This record gives sequence, structure tokens and C-alpha cells, in this order.
Amino acid sequence: MPVELRDEVRREMALLRERIPDVDGCVACSVDGLTIASDLTDGAEQTGALSSALLALSRRMTGMAGKGDFEETLISGTNGYAACYAAGPKIVLTVLARPGTNLGLLRLEGRKTAANVAAITSRISIPQ
Repeated sequence: MPVELRDEVRREMALLRERIPDVDGCVACSVDGLTIASDLTDGAEQTGALSSALLALSRRMTGMAGKGDFEETLISGTNGYAACYAAGPKIVLTVLARPGTNLGLLRLEGRKTAANVAAITSRISIPQ
């Protein structure tokens, strides 16, 4: 991945963490699971691969159910949340957050960050 792309996406992740202190980490990856940028301490590659698979399933489900274009999937667990956002046609942004996170704020800021990541990736091409 181009260094400029990785650095700009990481800046967006840092801004998201400033806006939502309960965020544990983020990973942005291509639709085929290749990690573009991450601020996770562990498991970035595995999280990216699972995010890619979840994006594919979520897009299929929204299409099959006639619910329009996929925007996000929120997974709620006993130890927090994993939210996956479409960041344009080629990128998925996954945000991990602690229990008690304001989910309305997470959804708003997650979508905003995903839109910013999509804009970045439209300027800086992703190698095939």
C-alpha cells in the first residue's frame, strides 16, 4: 500500500479516537482483505480478513432483502462492539469499541470517518 494512503487513513483513525474515546482500535482494508491501515495492537490481519468477509455478506444481505446499498453492520458482544462501514466501493472500515459506547455517536462518527477514508482512497489509488 502507498505510504501516503496508509498515513492519511491512520490520521482519520486518530481523529475518530479523539471524537469517541471508547474506541479501542480501527482497521481499514480492501474488499479482498488486504490491510491498508490499522491502529490495533494485535490481530489487524485477522480483523481485516473477517471484515472483508462480513462486508461481502452484508452487501449481499442488503441487496437480497431490497434494503438498498450497504452502509454498516454493528456487532454487539459482551465485551463491546465491532462496527463495519463501507468506505466507498473498495474499502471496509472496522471500528472496535468498548461496552457502554454511545452507539448513536459511533454510528455518526463511523460513517463520517468511512466517508473521509473513501475520499482519500479515491485520490490515492489502491494497487490491484
